[in-house]
Amino acid sequence: MPDGAVAPLGVALVGYGYWGPNLLRNYMELPGVTVRSVCDRRPEVLQKAQTRYPSVTVTVDLADVLADDDVDAVVIATPVRTHFPIAMAALEAGKHVFVEKPITDDSLHARRLVDLAADRSLVLMVGHTFVFSPPVRRVKELIDAGELGDIYFVTTQRVNLGLHQKDVSVIWDLAPHDLSILYYWLDETAESVTVMSRACIRADIPDVAFINLRFASGVVAEIQASWLSPVKLRRTIVVGSKKMLVYDDTESVEKVKIYDHGVDFKDPTDFGEFQLSYRTGDIVAPKIPGIEPLWLEAQHFIESVRTGDPPVTDGWAGLRVVASLEAAQDSLVRGGTQAIITPDLAALSEGAA
Repeated sequence: MPDGAVAPLGVALVGYGYWGPNLLRNYMELPGVTVRSVCDRRPEVLQKAQTRYPSVTVTVDLADVLADDDVDAVVIATPVRTHFPIAMAALEAGKHVFVEKPITDDSLHARRLVDLAADRSLVLMVGHTFVFSPPVRRVKELIDAGELGDIYFVTTQRVNLGLHQKDVSVIWDLAPHDLSILYYWLDETAESVTVMSRACIRADIPDVAFINLRFASGVVAEIQASWLSPVKLRRTIVVGSKKMLVYDDTESVEKVKIYDHGVDFKDPTDFGEFQLSYRTGDIVAPKIPGIEPLWLEAQHFIESVRTGDPPVTDGWAGLRVVASLEAAQDSLVRGGTQAIITPDLAALSEGAA
């Protein structure tokens, strides 16, 4: 290797199902990365990966991946119920870990992963891909710069016809996207949540949910999630004291629009006076680069592994989303009553499950 050259990082992918091929494609194209292997329990699936990428070793045994000293990082894209044992095994083997969202299906398990990664000085990153979407990042810049003023409320719709899941509700399937976006934009975790939901197709799996969140800053937010809609909507409205914004991910070009609209209230000088001033100004659609979020996410993970800097979507980011999902589920079970979100879980006692 030439002087000054950086050795390529060895990466292994565990899970080559729905999302695995997209991850593999991006890591195969990343400079400074060598994909060492792909692991999946299904030989017929591995054959597809081997046919497309003949240079990559395939295996049905996770132990083969963990025993490979040339594997520096493990990328996990398996069903959520398997995230915890696979990630734990990888961290215990000294591997950096990227795990798809949600990080686990249990906040205590998520906390154990966070603590283990910290103890071993390993990178733990969660696949909240929308946080790396250029439109989402542009909205973050606008909020941080004060362009919208104080944020009053956020409402988001993530609905379509299908895909019904057989083992998780629509809350666990779709809401992680919007929770991760909200927490990234606002730099805070919601304090409480209330949920209204209904199971229309299968009696045991809710397929439509209205999730209401309250933040310590005063911001309120609503997430509408559904597998039963005649149209696909991926739209978020952010209302601030200065301006308003619409982020529509289904738009091909103008995904973000800023509205110089608002309402000003004039304090009454006498009992009979009540005045509202409505402002309707320009609508601006900022130019946003068309870069694949998954590429940016993979690049960010590799940079974090090389530098040791915590990723934007680190284990804590994953933990607070899971804690929010658990609270939402608790509210749902209790008939829509308010549930408190507790993402800052105390250190787990030794031997906790």
